[in-house]
Amino acid sequence: MDIVEKAAYLRGLCDGLDIDSDTKEGKLLIAMVDVIDELAASVSDLEKIADDMSDELDEVAEELLALEGAFDDDDCDCDCCGDDGCDCEDFHYEVVCPTCGDSIMVDEDILALGSIQCPGCGEDLEFDIDDCDCDGDCGDECHCHCED
Repeated sequence: MDIVEKAAYLRGLCDGLDIDSDTKEGKLLIAMVDVIDELAASVSDLEKIADDMSDELDEVAEELLALEGAFDDDDCDCDCCGDDGCDCEDFHYEVVCPTCGDSIMVDEDILALGSIQCPGCGEDLEFDIDDCDCDGDCGDECHCHCED
């Protein structure tokens, strides 16, 4: 029996007992049953809304999982990722230490510093970044050292 049915049962008891609505006690009991009826209706409405919202939330969760799968980047080959997936999202460049051979992932901010120490062996790694896309055919107009 749900809350609305229980409130209806109390209403039936009140009606069946022929409670006199002219007495103080009768007025109180009838008013209490009226409040219980209203509360039961409100609770029933809230339960329906909660069920509907739960269903919608389940649908959103399923759509979110589908979107996560669509945007999941499993193509990382940086060799620094664990079993939980790639953690190199903020990195843009891979640098290999010539001394120890360790692969280090760096972003543009680190490259702008000009050099860092290799975390594996402590060797100073210097960066000389050129923005030339000439593939060695720029001639004298460019100073990218692509012909070196």
